[in-house]
Amino acid sequence: MQITAHQLANHNTDHAAQHQRRLDHARAEIPQAEQIIQRLQDFQIAVPSWALGTGGTRFGRFSGGGEPRNLVEKMEDVGLLHSLTRAAGSISLHIPWDIPENYAAIRALAAQLGLQFDAVNSNTFQDQPTQELSYKFGSLQHTERAVRQQAIDHNMEVIRHGVALGSKSITIWLSDGSCFPGQLNFRQAFQRTLEGLQAIYAALPADWKMFVEYKAFEPNFYSMTVGDWGQSLLYAQKLGPQAYTLVDLGHHLPNANIEQIVALLLMEGKLGGFHFNDSKYGDDDLTVGAINPYQLFLIFNELVEGMDTRHMDHASDLGWMIDASHNVKDPLEDLLQSLEAIRLAYAQALCVDQQALDQARQNNDVAQAQEILQNAYRTDVRPLLAEARLRSGGALQPGALFRELKVREQLIVERGAKTVATGL
Repeated sequence: MQITAHQLANHNTDHAAQHQRRLDHARAEIPQAEQIIQRLQDFQIAVPSWALGTGGTRFGRFSGGGEPRNLVEKMEDVGLLHSLTRAAGSISLHIPWDIPENYAAIRALAAQLGLQFDAVNSNTFQDQPTQELSYKFGSLQHTERAVRQQAIDHNMEVIRHGVALGSKSITIWLSDGSCFPGQLNFRQAFQRTLEGLQAIYAALPADWKMFVEYKAFEPNFYSMTVGDWGQSLLYAQKLGPQAYTLVDLGHHLPNANIEQIVALLLMEGKLGGFHFNDSKYGDDDLTVGAINPYQLFLIFNELVEGMDTRHMDHASDLGWMIDASHNVKDPLEDLLQSLEAIRLAYAQALCVDQQALDQARQNNDVAQAQEILQNAYRTDVRPLLAEARLRSGGALQPGALFRELKVREQLIVERGAKTVATGL
């Protein structure tokens, strides 16, 4: 399904007067409104191919119907999101779930939909039907050299697919670890993993980045071989200048100070990008901003200040991607909410008076520093997000238009009520 320019124009006309009133008020309240609107127009967020279907729990999966059955349909769904928001300009593929049959055709479709290919993702946390050796006891950490080589070969294959599609980065997440004390020699597991990552790193094209993702627990609950940001940073530093740490907001123990982690990684020049989601307990993979939007704002405050200090391009120097699992929501509606929450936090962070905040810190004026941050967080920047969408050709109210056009109902008609997205 595609949303036409005529449908967008009619929707925007219906909401134009209300939007203009809100925009005029926001401009009066926010001196840097025009600059924020331009930044928002430039700011794009990648949608992962695996988030386009209904996610599962440990106990089951309940499809909502109309899910994409192949790579083409996944790209069409991201194109639909992009047409509504003008903020989802790239897709992140997962190999072997999303191996193209025809690279030229897939690249042509991407161009038609206005999409680019973000980081490609490898999979050594599952055994595939055609796989010779099992990852039950790890991949790059495995005690058997043949298993480690199989994992290395797979990552090299992922890089080849990415090169053919025009991607510029690979994300490596390892489920490697141990479930019980005594199961693993930590030092040997680290060293074996490092050697595997070094072999993959050597295969990177010169203009590529490697993102090393970490996770505190799950599927292993006693230890994870890349269990926190310090371990990921250690790998990235040992690998070289093309290796970076990737931060998944759900991959931390409860109450971790993620904003401080982000600030330090950025200071070291080793922050590669983000997997955005939200959580109550652990890696819940909930809608971005659904549980703790203030923390998301604080993270973006560190990002804006840190990137400006390093003279980085907000839109392109880090990787921005959603990584969520939609168990009880329509996946496309959930992604619309996440896209809005990310851009909302970014715009709020752009409202922070960094000079005044720095002065308050220098004066040890704790109350004033808090006021500066919370005033920015409480600023209603939603009209600026809507205006950025409007200027870029999107919808003033993407979620409302999605429902008005009965998008999910039409997808069910086109694809069927029992479809299950590939890879999940």
